[in-house]
Amino acid sequence: MWITIGVVVVLIIAFFIFASLFTDVLWFQQLGYLGVLTTQWWWGLGMFALGFLGMAFPLWLSIQLAYRLRPVYAKLNTQLDRYQQVVEPLRRLAMWGVPIVFGLFAGIAGSSHWQLAAQWLHSTPFGTRDPQFHLDDSFYIFRLPFYHSVVSFALATLIIAFLATIATAYLYGSIRISGREVRISRSARVQIAVIGAVYLGVQALSIWLSRFDTLTDSNVKDMINGAAYTDVHATIPARTILSGIAVIVALVFVLTAVTGRWRYPLVGLALLIVSAIVIGTVYPWGVQKFTVVPSEKPKETSYVSKAIDATQAAYGLSNITTRQYDATSDTPAGALREDADTTASVRLLDPAVVSPAFQQLQQYRQYYSFPNDLDVDRYDINGKTQDTVVAVRELDQSGLGSSTQSWYNDTFVYTHGYGIVAANGNQRQDDGAPQFLESGIPTSSNLGNYEPRVYFDHKSPTYSIVGAPKGGKPVELDYPAGKNGEQATYNTYDANGGPKLSNVFVRLLYALKFQDEQIVLSSQVNPDSQILYNRDPAQRVQEVAPFLKLDSNPYPSVVDGHIEWIIDGYTTSDQYPYSKQQSFSDAIADSDNERQPFAMDDVNYIRNSVKATVDAYTGKVTLYAWDAKDPVLKTWQKILPLDIKPVSDMSAQLMSHVRYPEDLFKVQRQVLGSYHVTDAGSFFSSEDVWKSPSDPSKDTTTVQPPYYLTMKLPGQKSAAYTLYTTYIPNSGQSSSRSMLKGYLAVDSDAGEVKGKVSKDYGKLTLLTIPSDDNVWGPGQVQATVESDPDVSTKLNQLRFGGSTQVEYGNLLTIPVGGGMLYVEPVYVKSTGSTSYPLLQEVIVSFGTKVIMEPTLDAALDELFGGNSGAPTPDQNVNPTTPVPTGTPSPTPTPEATGTPTPTPSATPAAGNSAALQKAISDAQQAYDDSQTALKNGDWAAYGEAQSRLKDALQRAADAEGK
Repeated sequence: MWITIGVVVVLIIAFFIFASLFTDVLWFQQLGYLGVLTTQWWWGLGMFALGFLGMAFPLWLSIQLAYRLRPVYAKLNTQLDRYQQVVEPLRRLAMWGVPIVFGLFAGIAGSSHWQLAAQWLHSTPFGTRDPQFHLDDSFYIFRLPFYHSVVSFALATLIIAFLATIATAYLYGSIRISGREVRISRSARVQIAVIGAVYLGVQALSIWLSRFDTLTDSNVKDMINGAAYTDVHATIPARTILSGIAVIVALVFVLTAVTGRWRYPLVGLALLIVSAIVIGTVYPWGVQKFTVVPSEKPKETSYVSKAIDATQAAYGLSNITTRQYDATSDTPAGALREDADTTASVRLLDPAVVSPAFQQLQQYRQYYSFPNDLDVDRYDINGKTQDTVVAVRELDQSGLGSSTQSWYNDTFVYTHGYGIVAANGNQRQDDGAPQFLESGIPTSSNLGNYEPRVYFDHKSPTYSIVGAPKGGKPVELDYPAGKNGEQATYNTYDANGGPKLSNVFVRLLYALKFQDEQIVLSSQVNPDSQILYNRDPAQRVQEVAPFLKLDSNPYPSVVDGHIEWIIDGYTTSDQYPYSKQQSFSDAIADSDNERQPFAMDDVNYIRNSVKATVDAYTGKVTLYAWDAKDPVLKTWQKILPLDIKPVSDMSAQLMSHVRYPEDLFKVQRQVLGSYHVTDAGSFFSSEDVWKSPSDPSKDTTTVQPPYYLTMKLPGQKSAAYTLYTTYIPNSGQSSSRSMLKGYLAVDSDAGEVKGKVSKDYGKLTLLTIPSDDNVWGPGQVQATVESDPDVSTKLNQLRFGGSTQVEYGNLLTIPVGGGMLYVEPVYVKSTGSTSYPLLQEVIVSFGTKVIMEPTLDAALDELFGGNSGAPTPDQNVNPTTPVPTGTPSPTPTPEATGTPTPTPSATPAAGNSAALQKAISDAQQAYDDSQTALKNGDWAAYGEAQSRLKDALQRAADAEGK
């Protein structure tokens, strides 16, 4: 009975494993990447076999030899006799079972490291050599890690084999202890000596390989990675000598196997230990203490220079353009005229703030949702490229009520989201709400005709079953509206997005995979049904390209009639010689991206080698070799049968939405905080170390994220889609330490030509600000905003006694007018649960001046004292009511002294008195209406009243002038 139960249990477990493996085959096969899965399996099985045999066979051989070569007539003590009596019945099982158990563990460990073996076997040369050993960099990235893993495995195997030999020999009398005397039989002596010799030989190889590790070790007070003076003149030679000593001691062990004298190997081991202490530790310490420390800077300068060059090359910073920017704080009127294109394109809509507005205005039903942080993209609208804030209307089944949720509805009805929503980045509606370019259900198609159904996104259900027989009634909810008075429109999925549930057996496998018997029992499932799962775009890319580290921010774009998720993939390494290592998670963490705790993801080499797309309707994954010359990518293309398309296959529309990736830029900006200094002496002295400032608009200590913005950098001929960040000094707490020191920007526009990348894409520009230019950093600007009497009064009026909340948008830093212009949108929302932020004011700062006005061009005119060169009314960046150039707009908030009624500077003519009085009366009424709307949180009414107020004030001014 027990045997039967055991067999049944094993069969059940085996079938569950089979179900998981076979459904993986179906999923990869449907996606067109089955070869990727099977290749990984073959490599895993091969490495498992090597690991198993590499551990099990030496261990088995050691036990067998120790047993078979035991003294047959050895006289054992009583205690050992009892041990043998206990062990003997289980001897055969132990002699086979112990090697098998250890072999299984070793095989599992080996299979998990198949990537090392694959990269070693298919390594691609870098074509560059390290400055110390003059080996190709591929040796450190592909070969050295594999050699280390093999040596570590061999040492572990030898230690276990040695312990097994000692235990077996002692148990069966080959090793006898009598008082202080230890007697070892000849056979045991030979076996132990041989194992010791092999172990020391492998240890010698390990010490030899450790010489190369100095090129990636932290050094020079943790400022650089790579071999420094002490490593080159002491550590590397010492390890070479120690490796030779270990080989000599290994030969002595071989000699002992012949002569039987243990004195010499024991002396050799003692010599090796003393040498390791004296030569390997004391000597390098002495060189560092007495040679380097007294003259550290001149001794280390050449090695620091090597580290600077290698780090910049490894992070793609070798060709950065650095120029000094003498930023002024005093700019005359009209100075922004040359930068009109930049100021007209300033993105006031903050993607990290306006998500609630998208949810309230575009969600429509509780089972739709938008992410908390939206994305920035750009589209050609009426022949002009505009920055836009975009998001996909995703399905969120958690929003369904308990009466609506059921297995049937969750699986067959609520299966997909619908449409993409896009808002103009630099415009707003009259009430401050986003001005949508693409919106509504059904879609408005302002971005062109495209497939709006979203079956693959971040919030998709674990699985959905879609599709129906031809002529069958659609059951998948498309959107909550319909024709001819119907309440909803339904759809039947007609793409190839998941494995087909073509028979009962496949349905049974998926029922086991998802632990859901309804997949088998439901009559709604038919031979044409497809099961969609693994629907997160990043997860799909990671499955088919497991060697990539993916950008944390996939973004959606309308491309060639489809919604495509665009995902950047990186090839990385932490073994590039002389390059500074840093945590990838720490580098990309900011106010929009939380740090991942306990992440073991150090890198010192990174390339944006792959751009991937995932079709939101079909789930199709397409990979493009963005950096086809990357040796790491070339190596993986040899390993896995990846269908990576060349950049020439990218359509013009897709190319127009490709951008420079955020995470790569964040990693580069962290490196440049120190490595913008190229003079080794200055670098060593840490004279000019920078950091990214904290995000002042979020009132946190987390780092301010980089921002996408269309602008023209100093020296550029035209505005371009750009990703930028700022730097402040990385020391001290005083305000003088928060001054702006640097401005890093990268051209993020790949172009709009099919298969051809713009020559300026990826061009990094670093503006360095001289120390005597006291240009405020973001933190100082935000502090001044809070303390400025006029601005703080207006902000307090917007808060209106706590009934409304003021929320700052992204504080943008823009190099225009010969200085640095700061622009920060101000949002207002009521305290109600259904409220959402409305853009009401814009804060601008230049030099020491801070101005807040309802529109950007009005604020710029006020800041620069007249016509600043801001856009004309038809280009107004946030057109509520056009503000005449050079005329500050009226403040739509109550004044402490009473109503904002204009006081005539001269007595108007009698014929205009009636018109003037009528305008004043209308202004007063509009003002009263706006305050009532403000109290009630009715922002639509508030915006309408503000429009009437401005119109009335303009009529009053016209009447007065006549």
